[in-house]
Amino acid sequence: MDAVEEIKSRLSIEDVVSQYLELKHSGRNFKGLSPFSNEKTASLMVSPEKQIWHDFSSGKGGDMFSFVMEAEGLDFKAALELLARQAGVDLDQFRTKQGTTSSSQKERLYSVLELATKFYQVHLSKHKPTLEYVFKTRQFSKQTVLTFQLGYAPNQETALLTFLQKKGFTANEIKQAGLSTQRYRGPSDMFRDRLMIPLMDSTGRIIGFTARILHDDPNAPKYINTPQTALYDKSRHVFGLHLAKESIRKTDYVVVAEGNLDVIGSHQAGVTNVVATAGTAMTEAHLKALQRFTTDVRLAFDQDEAGLRATERAIPIASRVGVSLSIITLPEGKDPDELAKKDPEAWRRVVTTPTYAVDWIMERYAQQLDLSSAQGKRQFSDQVLLTIQGLGDSVERDHYIVQVAELLGISADALRSKLVQLGQKTTPARRRPTVPAKLNPARVEIIKAQNRILSLAFALPSLRTYIEPLTTAMLPDPAAQEVLVFLQAHPDFNEESSPTALREFSDYVKMLRLQYEELYQGLEALELRYEAARLQIRLIENHVKTLKTTLATAMQTADEQQTQQLLQQAKELDQLLNITKETTK
Repeated sequence: MDAVEEIKSRLSIEDVVSQYLELKHSGRNFKGLSPFSNEKTASLMVSPEKQIWHDFSSGKGGDMFSFVMEAEGLDFKAALELLARQAGVDLDQFRTKQGTTSSSQKERLYSVLELATKFYQVHLSKHKPTLEYVFKTRQFSKQTVLTFQLGYAPNQETALLTFLQKKGFTANEIKQAGLSTQRYRGPSDMFRDRLMIPLMDSTGRIIGFTARILHDDPNAPKYINTPQTALYDKSRHVFGLHLAKESIRKTDYVVVAEGNLDVIGSHQAGVTNVVATAGTAMTEAHLKALQRFTTDVRLAFDQDEAGLRATERAIPIASRVGVSLSIITLPEGKDPDELAKKDPEAWRRVVTTPTYAVDWIMERYAQQLDLSSAQGKRQFSDQVLLTIQGLGDSVERDHYIVQVAELLGISADALRSKLVQLGQKTTPARRRPTVPAKLNPARVEIIKAQNRILSLAFALPSLRTYIEPLTTAMLPDPAAQEVLVFLQAHPDFNEESSPTALREFSDYVKMLRLQYEELYQGLEALELRYEAARLQIRLIENHVKTLKTTLATAMQTADEQQTQQLLQQAKELDQLLNITKETTK
């Protein structure tokens, strides 16, 4: 349902889980002690990238809703309401009187935006001034234009509106998508005579547009964005993330530029781990979206007063979110697009040599103020201590207090006293699970075996022979049963794709991928085959044992003929188990 999507867009799973237990970084993931078992070694994993959790000690896992349901002992509706309050989401807006679901309405908006993009692309191919701007002035290649789906909005009042209405979309749907506006003559196109840059979410679906003016006009803004809609939220959208995320994973850092054209120019130059926000206003939502792929965020903002203020505002947010913020210093008078276009190698060098944000701020204020005067020292300490106060780590705060004290020639204690006056940050108490877990140890082991063998089979087609003799009756989890049936029916399925048939169980599939990464990635093929064989036998043994118990109970009331039949069934079960053990040697 749409309320779920909205809550997930506002909250990150690591923030939700960390309300109940302490999480520590473990590579790209987080790890903590399970609140559902009395363990002493951390085995609960949280994946910011996949937005799922998995408790290896109990076999439980899922998304943020399933965690709250487990931790609080709530049903789904109650968990939805709890998380909606935390996210500031009004659930009433997702309940429509006509019974039309918000998800279907959103699909209509996606469709109208997709069609509008094609409309703009067609008009770009026919408009020579815009083609000249794109290919000569900006020096974008044809492939770049196609990759970013650039277009042109014709200079007509209702060209797009008329086109979309002929395609079956209502005036209200077009307005809800942010494509039209109400002028004194009536509804008209939102964008006219501008270069159109589609805005896409992290999956590549179009959610809005940035429109750039093509000629100098002091009375018109250079850029116009789609207004806030059900799909587009300026404070949350990261431009280019759908194209940059794989490169971000590989390099383990992300460059954040100011403008969309900076991103496009950098991607054309081969530096593809670059994204942009709408200007310099970095928000917690932006950083959380990036944190799913890396904790190393490098800002390539203009080196002016606005860039300085934006960096100051971003530091405490980055500290809260848990990312490392640094600044890329550009050559004088250059922006990322210009540098990437004229000297791609220089652009590659500067993105790999950033300055940590706090150091950069200290350098900037040291250049602007007279640190030999009492007034300069006061102003410097006023500004820099505000930044230091936002640092979440006490050791890091103390490091910079000592550094500032040495720079100004004053005592560190005087700065600590001043910092206390600015106020101390407090850490909210963690919630405790209200319902203690009641785990059946034998069932937990079977759930673990079920999840582990499916994680191997899902990731490695060569191991799918080990799930051939398994049946759905051997697996306790309905989601696992569906995955088993799918893999048995599609033995050549490529794990990299997302099967439509398993869309309903996407969180479980993500959990299987997380399990494989944590437990098996990097092991030798022989070890993996041995593990798959062991898990296969474990599941079949348990199934046989369960069936034998059922047969033994039935034999107590069976007549002679029925007893013989039951004994034959027991013999067949033993044969099944023996055959399995023989074939896995």
